[in-house]
Amino acid sequence: MTEASFIRQNIDKWHNLELMVDDMVSASPDEISEGYAEVMSDLSFAQTHFAGSRIEGYLNQLALALHHNVYRQHPGRWRHVLRFWTHEIPLAVYDSRKCLLASLAVFLLAWFIGVISALGDESFTELIMGEGYMDMTQRNIEAGIPMGVYGTQPSSTMFCAITLNNVRVAFLCFVLGVFTSIFPGVSLMFNGIMIGAFQTFFYQQHLLGECLYATMLHGTLELSAIVIAGGAGIQLGNGWLFPGTYSRPRSFLMAARRAVRVLVSTVPVFVVAAFIESFLTRYTLIGNGFRLLIIGSSAAFLVFYYILLPIKRHRDARPA
Repeated sequence: MTEASFIRQNIDKWHNLELMVDDMVSASPDEISEGYAEVMSDLSFAQTHFAGSRIEGYLNQLALALHHNVYRQHPGRWRHVLRFWTHEIPLAVYDSRKCLLASLAVFLLAWFIGVISALGDESFTELIMGEGYMDMTQRNIEAGIPMGVYGTQPSSTMFCAITLNNVRVAFLCFVLGVFTSIFPGVSLMFNGIMIGAFQTFFYQQHLLGECLYATMLHGTLELSAIVIAGGAGIQLGNGWLFPGTYSRPRSFLMAARRAVRVLVSTVPVFVVAAFIESFLTRYTLIGNGFRLLIIGSSAAFLVFYYILLPIKRHRDARPA
């Protein structure tokens, strides 16, 4: 890479960091630390390839200015927690938007494969879901309680089990990113195919409406969180596969910082989804209006927190 190309590729980032140096009050400690780490990486590259150049001196001065402020800000504990959830996570979501969209695309493709496969072969759902589970579901349908599976355990026990399982699934999607972004995609494919086949089974039993009302009561949050966790895993894998101008370990660490923030955001979503599934989904006789209210409220939250707020935070962070 020539010096001109190096400057052209990074000049906007350096300009934003200069603005951060001029307005440290509005910058979080994590933003300052991350900016310092990025400048140090660029400085190391310049020292290796353009030793003695003016760009090396410029980056050295910028690094010194950021270093001076790395430990300067010490916001109160609760203020920092609030900023983490309302600023840092939304910005990480925005930076990971392409990976999140890729995760959603993989999941929807897998869901479609599950639907087509179950329509083409009625035994496919049993192959995916397991013979015992499908036998139980069939007995519940014959007894007039197609969603009876949600009432087989005490609510508190079910809540703990579902929360742990959902977090495990999300963590698995994320950790698989260490082995490149392909592996989170495989996990998303399995989950998408399973959901598609399961819903198709109820369609074949003329019970699709009841299935969607019951499963999407909690599934709006739960399935979305799985997709988001998968996107975090893809982000992690891409940091290793596509380092750009950074060293591969440095690129991976930078991607991991963003991906972890995105993953952390799914934990309360999974907890609320597990609460709904354990304490509300079992009551299949509650009005559809109430169920639609919960589904709509869940969807509205997801749109706000994972789409609208990240866009706003990104716009607020851009230089005027």
